[in-house]
Amino acid sequence: MSGTAQIGVTGLAVMGRNLARNFARNGFTVAVHNRTASKTRALVDEFGDEGTFVAAESAADFVAALERPRRLVIMVKAGEPTDAVIEEFAPLLEEGDVIIDGGNAHFADTRRRERELRERGIHFVGVGISGGEEGALHGPSIMPGGSAESYASLGPLLERIAAKAPDGAPCVAHIGPDGAGHFVKMVHNGIEYADMQLIAEAYHLLRSVAGYSPAKIAETFRSWNTGRLDSYLIEITAEVLAHTDEATGKPFVDIVTDQAEQK
Repeated sequence: MSGTAQIGVTGLAVMGRNLARNFARNGFTVAVHNRTASKTRALVDEFGDEGTFVAAESAADFVAALERPRRLVIMVKAGEPTDAVIEEFAPLLEEGDVIIDGGNAHFADTRRRERELRERGIHFVGVGISGGEEGALHGPSIMPGGSAESYASLGPLLERIAAKAPDGAPCVAHIGPDGAGHFVKMVHNGIEYADMQLIAEAYHLLRSVAGYSPAKIAETFRSWNTGRLDSYLIEITAEVLAHTDEATGKPFVDIVTDQAEQK
């Protein structure tokens, strides 16, 4: 299977695993790798019927499984872990190969990495990926930066796996050079979290001032979702507020323990 994979994904937590499955479901041969080899084997064992995977337990085997120019997606935590993975794989790559960072890196770090790898003849693409774990599997909105040459190699794959607009256009575009993709993702996240804050404050006012029950607030959010406020965040807020805990019969928002780890 040497040199047969069109794309590779290293880092197989929820986002990386689902992104690899998305590529495979869309007809690409996908090399998969994780620092803990059991995660690699588990992905292939559980989802091997979704497409063609090439499992690699070492960095060298992973790189060898990729066709030229190699396209290697990194899906690990931002910061030092990303730098560590780059330094592990970059010496194994050749001129013209592409490293893609699909994490939420700070755009200044992406600019630095792109500059350093460009000097070694390797393309570096910082890619913003929106849609969470469901989007990664079924079709995310994708914001790639990097050189035009790297997008010519990578773009057709991203366009295949991306979400599609109502007119069928893929929700992906070459944003611009070096850190542009991660810069736009940062702005995107800022808007999203501002929306979430407004939703939380609206819930607080309806619950604490107006005295509405969670079920009544859910109805209010559903009505908002039929008008100008129609959006995924309004939709899922209504669903959460309407959910009742089976064990207690109480609104789920009243009994859930606020200890969820952010993803």
